[in-house]
Amino acid sequence: MPIGIIVNSLAIVIGGIAGNVVGSKLSSGFIDNMNTIFGACAMTMGISSIVLMSNMPAVMLSVILGSAIGLAMHLGDIISAGGLMMEKGISVYFKGKHGNEEEYKKQLVTAIVLFCASGTGIYGSIVSGMTGEHSILLAKSIMDIATALIFACSLGIVTSFIAIPQFIIFMLLFIFANAIYPFCTESMINDFKACGGVLLIATGFRIMKVKNFPVADMIPAMVIAMPVSHLWSTYILPLVS
Repeated sequence: MPIGIIVNSLAIVIGGIAGNVVGSKLSSGFIDNMNTIFGACAMTMGISSIVLMSNMPAVMLSVILGSAIGLAMHLGDIISAGGLMMEKGISVYFKGKHGNEEEYKKQLVTAIVLFCASGTGIYGSIVSGMTGEHSILLAKSIMDIATALIFACSLGIVTSFIAIPQFIIFMLLFIFANAIYPFCTESMINDFKACGGVLLIATGFRIMKVKNFPVADMIPAMVIAMPVSHLWSTYILPLVS
């Protein structure tokens, strides 16, 4: 039973609805300050994952190569377009909260990546499917319900609907966990989590509006992190040690 995934998705739905309702009652200063705090929380989660890193060169190579692949594919633009299409479909039935169009698009992409592609969520879904341990996703849900509330103050009810792609992605990982997990060594898992931590730090900077990192374009780094870690540990490290 994917209890952690269900709870995490419901947290986003509830937070999105609450933010859509109370958003107009919250001051812009309160929202900006909370965004800064959530950015710091995302960075803290990222740091806690990075310290588990086993092979720094493998993680750095994964981030650089994966980001280059994403930028070459214009993955960020694809995700942005998909998010805006979802928003337009929803706005037929629910009124959106558009302000500055470019700023709205940036926030939407940030929310999609934060909820759907965080290393914590991906790793938590794999662990949940393999061992039945849901504590990682339950801990993530606590932050997500508050984060969704704040995002919904700017994005509107579309924030709640981000739970749909998140649920699909996490469920696929949950289902295929038995096929993935047995082939994963401890160092591969640690490097995977560290790679996700780098993305979370980049997301934190983006939430805080310090630097607009192309976090959506960095997602392929998560896909290649484990294979690169395996190749580094098996073939390259013995040659240089």
